[in-house]
Amino acid sequence: MIALASDFLLFQLANGESHPFSAEMISVELIGDAIDLFDTEFVRHASQAVFHYFKHDLDRKTVTVGEFAGALEKVLRGFALTAKAAAKEVGSPQCVDWDLSRLACESGKGCELFFFPRLKEELQRQLREKPRVLRFRGLNRCVKQLIGARRWSAKCEDLKQEILNYLRYCFSAQPSSSAGVSMVVVSGDQA
Repeated sequence: MIALASDFLLFQLANGESHPFSAEMISVELIGDAIDLFDTEFVRHASQAVFHYFKHDLDRKTVTVGEFAGALEKVLRGFALTAKAAAKEVGSPQCVDWDLSRLACESGKGCELFFFPRLKEELQRQLREKPRVLRFRGLNRCVKQLIGARRWSAKCEDLKQEILNYLRYCFSAQPSSSAGVSMVVVSGDQA
């Protein structure tokens, strides 16, 4: 039997067949009212988050298509309720965008010592603007800049997790500022 790559899950189809997929290989199409609520990029990231949940949080190797679809539907339904409520309050949700690779560049190559305090400072500054959505993008590029790597490695993955954990910690340490705010961290170069 061939071993499954570390970034793949086996998806079990209704007919009993199983196929390996990575988070990037999953394609989700919305129909009905959901089309108006979410753009394709958002759905792609939600899908990747659900994949991460099954793969890393639940430590699953296999998932049925039904389980995956149900979990994704639950996530999107929660965001749909938030999106509808926000639209009623302010017309449209405000999204504040910040490029992590820019922050890494300002910190200098290999200067994690300067990067983390600047990241906390930037998060606090962005939260003072009271956005609905706070989006940090370019995490993978940022990690490679800080490490000085050309290719993704285990060291890159460790730093990526460290940055995500630090962002979560700083975000949750600001309960009054972060109330009603959704934080999204985009790993890839898109968006």
